Amino acid sequence: QRQLVESGGGLVQPGGSLRLSCTASGLILDDNYAVGWFRQAPGKEREEVSVISSSGASTKYTDSVKGRFIISRDIAKRIVYLQMNNLKPEDTGVYSCAAALRLDYGLPLPTLNEYTYWGQGTQVTVST
Repeated sequence: QRQLVESGGGLVQPGGSLRLSCTASGLILDDNYAVGWFRQAPGKEREEVSVISSSGASTKYTDSVKGRFIISRDIAKRIVYLQMNNLKPEDTGVYSCAAALRLDYGLPLPTLNEYTYWGQGTQVTVST
């Protein structure tokens, strides 16, 4: 079964940092895929946090995490990271990664309905 696997979540105090990792099972998470990070807080809808293009050259962030989160990828290792700094309680939620097929580097970053493969998510809790 093709799916993504997240790791790196946990409990952290406000102002702390975490690095999430996204790998794949049953597929190769190489430069044929753009990857997005999403989060869902209790009682709220899922929101897109950050996206990285298949080449890694383009990135996008939701306004609330700009300047604090950094998305990156190691194509050779087939891992996508989300470095989260200066974490706030409102960053609490289940973080999931998703992959969208991108065979052409020139294609724009994917929309939500273009993501084909998803992970189960990892819990991030920011609290004292």
